[in-house]
Amino acid sequence: MIYKVLVANRGEIARRVFRTCRDLGIGTVAVFSDADAAAPHAAEADTAVRLPGAAPADTYLRGDLIIEAARAAGADAVHPGYGFLSENAAFARAVLDAGLTWIGPPPDAVDAMGSKIEAKRLMAAAGVPVLPEPDPAAVTAADLPILVKASAGGGGRGMRAVRTLDELPEALEAARREARSAFGDPAVFCEPLLEDARHIEVQILADGHGRVWALGERECSIQRRHQKIVEEAPSPAVDAPLRAELCRAAVDAAKAIGYVGAGTVEFMLTGDGRFFFLEVNTRLQVEHPVTECVHGLDLVRLQIEVAEGLPLPDEAPAPRGHAIEVRLYAEDPAAGWRPETGVLDTFEVPGADAEFAVPDGYGLRLDSGVRSGDEVGIHYDPMLAKLIAWGPTRPAAARRLRAALAGARVHGVTTNRDLLVRILADPVFLAGDTHTGYLDQIGLDVLSAPLAGADAVRLSALAAALAGAAANRSAARVQGGLPSGWRNVPSQPQRKSYTAPDGTGIEVAYRLTRDGLAAEGHPDVALAAATAGRVVLDTGTVRRAFEVRAAGDRVHVDSGLGPVTLRVPPRFADPSDQVAPGSLLAPMPGTVVRVEAAAGDTVAEGRTLVVLEAMKMEHRIAAPAGGTVTELNVGPGQQVEAGAVLAVIAAPETAAPGETATPGGTPR
Repeated sequence: MIYKVLVANRGEIARRVFRTCRDLGIGTVAVFSDADAAAPHAAEADTAVRLPGAAPADTYLRGDLIIEAARAAGADAVHPGYGFLSENAAFARAVLDAGLTWIGPPPDAVDAMGSKIEAKRLMAAAGVPVLPEPDPAAVTAADLPILVKASAGGGGRGMRAVRTLDELPEALEAARREARSAFGDPAVFCEPLLEDARHIEVQILADGHGRVWALGERECSIQRRHQKIVEEAPSPAVDAPLRAELCRAAVDAAKAIGYVGAGTVEFMLTGDGRFFFLEVNTRLQVEHPVTECVHGLDLVRLQIEVAEGLPLPDEAPAPRGHAIEVRLYAEDPAAGWRPETGVLDTFEVPGADAEFAVPDGYGLRLDSGVRSGDEVGIHYDPMLAKLIAWGPTRPAAARRLRAALAGARVHGVTTNRDLLVRILADPVFLAGDTHTGYLDQIGLDVLSAPLAGADAVRLSALAAALAGAAANRSAARVQGGLPSGWRNVPSQPQRKSYTAPDGTGIEVAYRLTRDGLAAEGHPDVALAAATAGRVVLDTGTVRRAFEVRAAGDRVHVDSGLGPVTLRVPPRFADPSDQVAPGSLLAPMPGTVVRVEAAAGDTVAEGRTLVVLEAMKMEHRIAAPAGGTVTELNVGPGQQVEAGAVLAVIAAPETAAPGETATPGGTPR
């Protein structure tokens, strides 16, 4: 039997495994990097072992350090979670060689699927349908469009879509760099890009006694950057006969490699009902909670029991209801999915029925790796949490999940929350007509629009000003019971300035009179109640409550109109914040991977100047307008902070009529 488990991972998945271990009476060991010293997973474990450094290559990807940590903490088993070393056969063998129990599939099965190139050959031999694989060095126009993919790892890293031959060399180079950074293996391959197809996967679970379960399918088609953001079980596109075919192919795949443990067989499903093998993920998937909910299972518990040598029951539990999961990321969809860093001032999801476990009945589940006050850094994936709704029907699950997301309080960093809420309300999604091109089909401008419109932002600003005034009065040492700004004769209105989420300025002007609130621009608004944290306003016959929280120079306002974050502009400008016109600023902290321009170059709008690596992904920083690069302040390998001036671009000078311009731009 297993008595103490080290989880060779971090964040949400480490906390998820710890939850099951506590239920089973198994001791827990966490490992943490210097960047994760205050992380929840490190605090929750019975024992925690430091891995010196912050970068994954120095910490969570160091199998030797993790095995040393297991020995030092007295662990007798290792659970790899997902990502990092979870699909590294050499690490699995090293764990076993150290006399520890490996809570995962046999290393030979990991090896067989560790290379997606070899995996496809094995599956073809087993009769599982596979896509052709053009040689990257011999791709022709007839092969396009294609997808360049990392042979190792997953999670959308090391993947590039190619639609013209001109794009291929850079796509191959970028995919290899990203694959080497994320998985330590630069090998890539190509396969046809099936546009408007669905991404369908089957959860498998096998024991060491020859029994293999296929626990139905999951729909994972809504993706950004080839990474899933919405998953559900079952798929609205799969009927009973197709489900039987998919499950049969998944079982054949598992048996072909002697699989033991939990895993996922992934397929692409075309509109005409054909499906093709993509890969086997030899680990637990991020989206495993939807399968757990509809089947009433704890997959981590079953992983541990299989690792202890126990057999699976003869039959898997029958599915019940429908479950939908969304991944909440610290990122800005409207800015090209740019990852966000900073302090998570507030993270609260009211109404969650369970954490890291299946609710007792239909309900809401939360699996998170963060808590209020945590720092979202640059070193790891920007996923904050997964929110899962389980309901009797698909519409019921979507409605519950949409309401929970809209009511969540997530303050301090920009997230994809508004996008997810809009997806769950979209008629195309509700009809089940999604595919891997869904976001492009609907339009990111539509889906990423803020939930709070312009009128809601102005009303939220009024609520923020009233809450601030109430906070000031409650803190006053003299006459604290009087309303803020009170005069016994009419006077000038109280004024408060904010910067709206779109960067525009808002000025709130109001007076509290004997007759109540008089707010400029809001003639029909009356004040019902105001405290430092809550303001209630009557707009005509409608009463609305606004929850207000101040954090530094930000004021967060949550209401039924949508969440709004306002900034309080400084009273005096800081000269150090001033930058030269045309400055290209780093949108996030990161490491410079490549510089694609030099001082003196003339560049066009949209030309990539610098490539940054942050949160395990590459981000291209492009010129916002055409001009001449007058300054270039960074080089490869350099670490930069958010807001750092990477380069300065001077706009071309316009010559007067009848004049020409010299190469330096001086009219003559």
